[in-house]
Amino acid sequence: MRVQRIALKPDLTSNSIDVDLSLLQPLVQKYKGKKGIAISLLQGAQDIYGFIPAIVFEYLSQETGIELSTLFGVATFYTQFRLKPVGENIIKICHGTACHVQNATAVGEAIQEILNVKDGETTSDSLFTLESVACLGCCSLAPVMMIGSDTYGNLDATKARKIIKEYQKEETN
Repeated sequence: MRVQRIALKPDLTSNSIDVDLSLLQPLVQKYKGKKGIAISLLQGAQDIYGFIPAIVFEYLSQETGIELSTLFGVATFYTQFRLKPVGENIIKICHGTACHVQNATAVGEAIQEILNVKDGETTSDSLFTLESVACLGCCSLAPVMMIGSDTYGNLDATKARKIIKEYQKEETN
């Protein structure tokens, strides 16, 4: 007996932003007809929109013939892909062994408190997205966080709050 799979459609209304799908045409033309293009397509789409809106999955599937489930599977497997909008500044807090031992948890809690977000969330003003990561490769500076491409080390809760307040101050000016 063979089990028939049921095709599920994603909720294409989950992202309430206007998406100009024509921006994807050069990307699709570049890869259409080639093998093993799912990651490249998704990376390109994310570069265009900053994340991958749900409707983009359907468009890419229709244009390339890649199953919708394959595209979703790739996007949800790899942490580099974002399925919802992120803040202007992405804060990555390292929770690798060295940072964990040096109390990265306290740093993360302080940032959550000052921004009023949980791990993985974006502030209501879309200024910050907070992410816990496994390692930033700066073990000698533990605990460490990155904001964009800027790295901050030897942190404690007070230093982390001060850094966040400086970013907020810069944004209001």
